[in-house]
Amino acid sequence: MENNHSSSGRGEGRGGRQGGGGLRRNPRFGPRPARVCPFCAQKVKYIDFKAADQLRRYLTDRGKIKARRKIGTCSKHQRRLAIAIKRARHIALLPFVSEVSRGD
Repeated sequence: MENNHSSSGRGEGRGGRQGGGGLRRNPRFGPRPARVCPFCAQKVKYIDFKAADQLRRYLTDRGKIKARRKIGTCSKHQRRLAIAIKRARHIALLPFVSEVSRGD
C-alpha cells in the first residue's frame, strides 16, 4: 500500500522550515558573535543567594526565572543560578510571584 502523507519527505522540520541548524545569518550584518556567559566572563565559582539585587536581574516581571537563551548563561551557571534564586525565595529575599500577578 502507498502512504498518502502530505509531507513530501524532504526532511522539513516543524513549521515547514528547511535547512540545517547552523548560524542565523542576517544579510546586512553577518553571523552574530557567540554570546559569553556573564558568570564565566567574571570567573564566578559561587552564586550567592543572599545577593538578591543581583539575582533580581535574572527574573521576569512576573517573578519567573529567565531562560538560558535570553540571558546567555551556560548550563552549569544556569543550574546554579536557579538554585540560588530558589534559596533566596525560600528565605523571603525574592518573591515567588510578582505583585502584579497576585492581584493585590
